[in-house]
Amino acid sequence: MIKRIFVLVIYFFPFLQFAQDFSTLWQGHFSFYNIKDVVESDTKIYAAAQNAIFSYNKQTNELEELTTIHGLSGENISTIYYSDTYELLIIGYENGLIEIAFDNDDNVLTINDIVDKPTIPPNNKRVNHFNAYQNVVYISTNYGISVFDLDRLEFGDTYFIGDLGTQIQVSQTAIIGDEIYASCLDGHGIRKAQVSSPNLIDYQNWQTIVSGSFSAIETLEDKLFTTRTDNWIFQITNNSLSQLFQYANLPLDVRAVNGNLIVTTANNVFVYDSNFNLLSQAAVTSPFNTQFTSATVDSEYIYIGTHDFGVLKTLKSSPINFEELHPEGPLLNTPFSIQATPNNLWVTFGDYDIFFNPYPLNSLGFSHLNGDDWINTPYSAALNAMCLNAISVNPFNNNQVFISSFFNGLLEVNQDIPTILYNQSNSGLESLVLPSDPNYVDIRVGPSKFDSAGLLWTVTSRINRPLKSYNPTTNQWQSYSFTNIIEDNFTDNLGYGDMVIGDDGTKWIASYQHGFIGFKENGNSFQLKKVFREEENMPSSYVTALAVDRRNQLWVGTFRGLRVLYNTSNFFEDNNSRVDNIVISEDGIAKELLFQQIITDIEVDGSNNKWIGTVSSGIFYLSSDGQNTIFHFTTGNSPLPSNEITDISIDQTNGKVYIATSKGLVSFRSGSSGTQETLQAAHVYPNPVRPTFNITEDRVKIKDISENVNIKITDIEGNLVAEAQSRINLRYRGYNLEIDGGTAYWNGKNLANNVVKSGVYLVMLSDLDTFETKVIKLMVIR
Repeated sequence: MIKRIFVLVIYFFPFLQFAQDFSTLWQGHFSFYNIKDVVESDTKIYAAAQNAIFSYNKQTNELEELTTIHGLSGENISTIYYSDTYELLIIGYENGLIEIAFDNDDNVLTINDIVDKPTIPPNNKRVNHFNAYQNVVYISTNYGISVFDLDRLEFGDTYFIGDLGTQIQVSQTAIIGDEIYASCLDGHGIRKAQVSSPNLIDYQNWQTIVSGSFSAIETLEDKLFTTRTDNWIFQITNNSLSQLFQYANLPLDVRAVNGNLIVTTANNVFVYDSNFNLLSQAAVTSPFNTQFTSATVDSEYIYIGTHDFGVLKTLKSSPINFEELHPEGPLLNTPFSIQATPNNLWVTFGDYDIFFNPYPLNSLGFSHLNGDDWINTPYSAALNAMCLNAISVNPFNNNQVFISSFFNGLLEVNQDIPTILYNQSNSGLESLVLPSDPNYVDIRVGPSKFDSAGLLWTVTSRINRPLKSYNPTTNQWQSYSFTNIIEDNFTDNLGYGDMVIGDDGTKWIASYQHGFIGFKENGNSFQLKKVFREEENMPSSYVTALAVDRRNQLWVGTFRGLRVLYNTSNFFEDNNSRVDNIVISEDGIAKELLFQQIITDIEVDGSNNKWIGTVSSGIFYLSSDGQNTIFHFTTGNSPLPSNEITDISIDQTNGKVYIATSKGLVSFRSGSSGTQETLQAAHVYPNPVRPTFNITEDRVKIKDISENVNIKITDIEGNLVAEAQSRINLRYRGYNLEIDGGTAYWNGKNLANNVVKSGVYLVMLSDLDTFETKVIKLMVIR
């Protein structure tokens, strides 16, 4: 019955909408350590992290995630509520958004009613609390109270209960008898009204019974409790306050669950009966040195939301030992830099701002996804390295990783253990020099890359010799000066945002005020040149991202758009170097690709296509020449939790694209894997193709092919069925057989565009550069 009514309501109320499930091609990599709220159902515990939710099955101990992949918005969650009667979870957000997840349905309902209210200022739309009563939920917000009907899944009245009907912050509501009470902040006291009154919209029907600022109000049995912002908890009797206890810290959460009153502070959880007798008290203890945020109980256990350890489960009768409950994930939902290697991903959390200012300094550690397992290293175990950013994995030893610190130098990690922090005293790294304090040490190491010889190249901001090379084998350092092109690196250039190395060994470096810089060793000397001026067609001298593609062309992302340096081979000899913008046709009109976009990263996949991240427009997937936009993902059409892309990295072995945003990390299975040197490992999957396999949709994959290959598929009699060639029959162009980097895709159709019959087919591969060939038999069973 509920679902039938629900469908009708959706039809008549277009501000309600279903969110899409993206789990087929996308995967979420969210952090579930910082818990905002925790609630209980008959069978599960639900915990809300910053912008994702997980549930814990109390009978099976299973954990289940609910993220943007499953339809959540990715916005910042403020509170949640579970209804056993209606079997649904209601999620409230800082921006006023409300979403509903149904127990027996994969759909998530998104409700924008509060978000879209023009009469409510954005900072007043925060959802503070849900209070269910009969068939409605009273929603406490920073503007007042809204009523939501659970039967019809629609909003009812809104109560502005401040003096003269003004908007005031309501922290919580409680109903006892026929009266509804609202605890209010900012000195607006506790207000009450008759819950059965037909005209609660009229502020005059609300009576202020107590003055002051109150953070919560709750009923247990026939008693009413409230907490004030001076840390006191009271019982309200006949509109008067009776002091019960003053806590050492501010009560963050007060609720009545299963006959218990639970008060949560940063350091303790107190469980009382209705007579305010203390039944249990859980405290912060080692090794769980954290802050509590919220708590709930069942008949046996206390479940505590924490700032750093997810949910802690402990016995109510003896809250001494704790068990961590949370899905695996990175330390935080604010990834700054990421680096993918085969079946691995490294994540740092930075950071510095667009002016390369690292202050206030962050102490956030780093994370490593190894296969399906997350290994998290906190700041305390990272040799106290702050502001961790760029990551470089040694291509000759994947267990050796170097992580740049934008304050302390360079951190070396071996087999997930931080081992050495390189600084001015034990390496060739240098600190910036403050004229007012020459002894101050601040080593701002940023971009880093390994070259083909195994040398690690790094760039340090605000020093005259910013470019460094380091040989991990010999422990030798070398420094290179930029004073020929940047007179004073301390004042003339605040930082360097990216570095890539071309096939010919040229180091390309993105700078804040001097465009992009080319550096190339030439015997005992080196060549150095920059491109930054408007007459060189640079839209901005602030270069934010660089990528060298498979044709050795340099793609340049700036603060105001995209450029390409097509001729890199003669860069140092050409006295008139100039970059080009890409002009595309959009609805018959010529336009500049990514005009005025702030570009944050550019990555090249196995088929030479480009992934380009932006600061506010999501991520673009472009064809190799940029003329076609294959995908444009935003929060509106994908599970991206934010349109602000901070970094992109591609696992070239399987084509998985990791996308770091300002609100979390996700990955997309593009299928565009890297190419192989030979055809030796080439294979077809699935083989045989069985009747249960949807060949037209899921496609037969010819994997691990070389870079420039011709593929012919024939029947056993030699009749041509399909044919494709690298760089011509590209993916997403509508071909039956198409090639995307190291993988080809066949939809099972022949030259007449009909699905082939059962039989044996020959997949004939021919490398057009080396003339290597390979034939693979493929069985199709219809």
